[in-house]
Amino acid sequence: MTVISTGNIAKLLWPGLNAIWGTNYDEHPMEWPDLVDVSSSDMAYEEDVMLTGFGLAPIKPQGESIRYDTMGQGPTARYTHVNYGLGFIITEEAIDDNLYEKIGTQRTSSLAFSMRQTKENVVANLYNRAFNSSYTGADGVSLLSTAHPSTNGNWSNTLAVAADLSESSLEDMAIQIMNATNDRGMRIALMGRSLIVPPSLSFEAARILRSTGQNDTANNAINALKALGLFPEGVKVNHYLTDTDAFFIRTNAPNGLKLFQRKKAVFAEDGDFDTGNLKYKASERYSTGWTDPRGLFGSPGA
Repeated sequence: MTVISTGNIAKLLWPGLNAIWGTNYDEHPMEWPDLVDVSSSDMAYEEDVMLTGFGLAPIKPQGESIRYDTMGQGPTARYTHVNYGLGFIITEEAIDDNLYEKIGTQRTSSLAFSMRQTKENVVANLYNRAFNSSYTGADGVSLLSTAHPSTNGNWSNTLAVAADLSESSLEDMAIQIMNATNDRGMRIALMGRSLIVPPSLSFEAARILRSTGQNDTANNAINALKALGLFPEGVKVNHYLTDTDAFFIRTNAPNGLKLFQRKKAVFAEDGDFDTGNLKYKASERYSTGWTDPRGLFGSPGA
């Protein structure tokens, strides 16, 4: 067990200290809500079950019986909540001898920062691992795959040939989204909501989507992506994405990437009678994952 004692904070006990630094930086605004849809939960876990819809209606020959279809159960996505927690202990002597600040208050602020950073990383990892076959969804393949199974055959939510972010690759992916079908092969009105990129692609993404004319060309042509309003929520830069050339498109699929909040972050403190130490802790419980992979399209870069 790690305890913060006078030895850990020796410089805080000396006269003449001007400032303490390293723990108080400005934070990015919360970015994880741009990556998932949020729901509350009061259960140990949540499950989303897919139902296959009906197919196309066949011709009914005169005098013959109508043909009946059935509705089957597809993959089931389970969200099992995880409890994230962290704390620290300060000795009685460290508190008594600290000349400059209420160390408990300062460390509690750092604890809150750690909890927020944890959530950002946990949610961003859905994207960081999207092409990793070690992290699979209810259908048995990675979140972004060329071989998602369905009753109508395999379908893809990534480019057949991986490509870097460009106007052309975005157009190819937008066409792929517009041609999306459901599990029975019926056309659905899928569309991109936002383009999600790491900081390294933020300037390129802005030029592609926000230019008035066609990007990186002298042609007198409109910016078709902008003119068609294909990304109504614009560019979302996420600082927790680890691949510098991967990019993603969140769609309007109703059950895509999700976060179930089981318990919001709770902070507590208590004293130990025998030692006089003070204990501080924080915990939060939630689960992340995806139900319908149609909620996200993307490319790992060339």
